Amino acid sequence: MPVHAIPQDALSPASPVREQRIRVWCTQLEAGGILYFPETPVLVPYADVEFLLGQQKCSSSLHKNIAYKPGRDKLSGIDEKSAGPDKVQRMHEIMRRYSSSVEAFLVEFLSPYQRRWRLDYASFRPVEEKGRDLSMRHRNDLLHTDAFPTRPTRGWRILRFFHNIHPNRTRDWVVGEPFARVVREFAPVKLALPRADGPVARAGKQFAQATGIASLVPQWKRTPYDAFMMRLHNTMKEDTAFQAGCQREEVQFASGSSWMVYTETVPHAVLGGQFALEQTFLVDPAAMVTRDSTPLEILEKMTGHVLA
Repeated sequence: MPVHAIPQDALSPASPVREQRIRVWCTQLEAGGILYFPETPVLVPYADVEFLLGQQKCSSSLHKNIAYKPGRDKLSGIDEKSAGPDKVQRMHEIMRRYSSSVEAFLVEFLSPYQRRWRLDYASFRPVEEKGRDLSMRHRNDLLHTDAFPTRPTRGWRILRFFHNIHPNRTRDWVVGEPFARVVREFAPVKLALPRADGPVARAGKQFAQATGIASLVPQWKRTPYDAFMMRLHNTMKEDTAFQAGCQREEVQFASGSSWMVYTETVPHAVLGGQFALEQTFLVDPAAMVTRDSTPLEILEKMTGHVLA
């Protein structure tokens, strides 16, 4: 899986070939590449970094991730009673500022998309990744593609922008083979291909949506695409032969660096690292520079059905 390093001087608005380069970078990103910024283009104030690094991984006031939901300006994953209102307020301000800064950068950097995305959650990850005791489906150290159990994307792509704020440690990933190759290994031999809804299923979903039940029951919100991507996520993690024998490449992201990747496309796992920031976007597949590289397009060609 290629990693494309983007030097700081290539981001200058004064560069005469900047617009041409941006389209190339979009193409590389959409095809499953990782765009890597050795020096992050989204600067976090020193005082904010110091505050985040001061949060202890074992603090009873912190969960494994602190999540910020921009659409509702809501923070979760920190216990106000244990942390105190001042600490919660400071964390809220930092996460709001970070989320806004990442989007402001990508509005310019991904200008061909014309902001055709939905701003999803931002997160702060203070916990050491290596050796975490998690259930199989929640483990980050097993190769997987991303799918959200309670937030179906309906074919929109999952773009994630990461930032390693640890002062001296790398954040260690492994990445697997391209989505098209992986999905052909798992489907249909190990995993049923998605199918378009039949009339009974459509009627059931229409009833659920009309009555409001769909907002409460995740499976009613999922398209055939979402249902398949969720099964693929789980099956990849649970297939010990795949985990032991698949091709993989180790990638280390330096302290102070950032990177972004379509995580529903690139099989990835996190083996080690602590203190990272991340912002997720759901990007309209119609905004792609190269639409035929999207998982939705690949699956619809494989099945001959409209899946989302």
